[in-house]
Amino acid sequence: MSTLILSLPPGIPGPATEYGYTLTTDGHTATRHASAPASLLPDPGRAGERVAVVPARALSWQRVTLPPGAGTQAPRLRAVLEGLLEERLLDDPAALHFALEPGARPGAPAWVAVCDRAWLRGALQALEAAGRPVQRVVPEFAPGPGASGAPEYFALGTPEDAQLVATAQGPDQAVAVLPLSPMALQLTGAMAEAEQPPAVRAEPAVAELAEQMLGRPAVLYTASQRALDAARGEWDLAQFDLASSRRTRALRKAGSTLGTFARAPQWRAARWALGVLVATQLVGLNAWAWQERQALEAKQAGVRAALTQTFPQVKVVVDVPVQMERELAQLRQATGSVSPRDLEPMLAAAGAALPPGQLPTALDYSAGDLRLRGLELPPDVLASANQRLSAAGYSARLQDGQWLLRTGGQP
Repeated sequence: MSTLILSLPPGIPGPATEYGYTLTTDGHTATRHASAPASLLPDPGRAGERVAVVPARALSWQRVTLPPGAGTQAPRLRAVLEGLLEERLLDDPAALHFALEPGARPGAPAWVAVCDRAWLRGALQALEAAGRPVQRVVPEFAPGPGASGAPEYFALGTPEDAQLVATAQGPDQAVAVLPLSPMALQLTGAMAEAEQPPAVRAEPAVAELAEQMLGRPAVLYTASQRALDAARGEWDLAQFDLASSRRTRALRKAGSTLGTFARAPQWRAARWALGVLVATQLVGLNAWAWQERQALEAKQAGVRAALTQTFPQVKVVVDVPVQMERELAQLRQATGSVSPRDLEPMLAAAGAALPPGQLPTALDYSAGDLRLRGLELPPDVLASANQRLSAAGYSARLQDGQWLLRTGGQP
């Protein structure tokens, strides 16, 4: 699944405003990166996802502890956040957008991202008006340690407007955005003297400036790499009035996870293992089906052989049970023997099952059905008679005042 990652401009966007974008198919490698107006942005496809990245300078971070009973309903939770942050904010809380840290729970500290509500809504509406609606909104940088668990430092911007971004300075310190200067590097700890000083990742435009201030090489870190890292984060700033439905978010997350599994390099071994497992299962199922088919064909051949060996005059086998029954009936007629469906065996079985003194006043026989009239059998006597008839291969029941006997199953 393709993902289009857009960097939101700092001001209110217009028709000619260009968005920096990165297009990726696996979430780790950029297939294309450039900038274009909203209407000319590439389309990731119907199954793709568009992710908007909020610049670090557009966000402020606040640390709060949700009270018990804060709930999960958006109106109530936003009101709780407004109450907790009202005295810390310079602007009116109603003019700000809040986004709570993923997995936040009452009684535990959590980060809240704060930005201008009108700006964010305007940026998203401009993209939607251009036919490029955004499914997820992520911060350019978020509080918390990096992959190494240590603070991370980034030099961004242009030589005329260079910034230093520092993350994970402590459990209660958020993302710090400062002008790139020796004092800022010293203040954040980026110039700490150690055997392995912390790495500073710098955009190509400010890499030389950062190296001059640091006195050591910086690691090149392009805007597209930064966008990819941001999009892989767990944050989604589209909360409260900007949130999608829960079902939509779940579908998008599932699609994103499936796309990552299908294309990301780190899942290559798992994909191979899954493919081998599926192939093994298919081979095993085909082998089992072949064995079952061979066994069934052998049984069918045995049944056909039994018919043709018992009755050599049968040359063409169509329906073995029907042909076997027909040949047996013809053999009985030829030899004068009787079958369990004939009148004499059925009368003998009925006489043996009935208690002494119970005689029918009339009988009616037709094609294996024997009806005896004039019998008055209590339920216990009828049950005992039915058991004896069942042992002889017959079944019986009362029907319209008659005792009906048949061979085999229920009449």
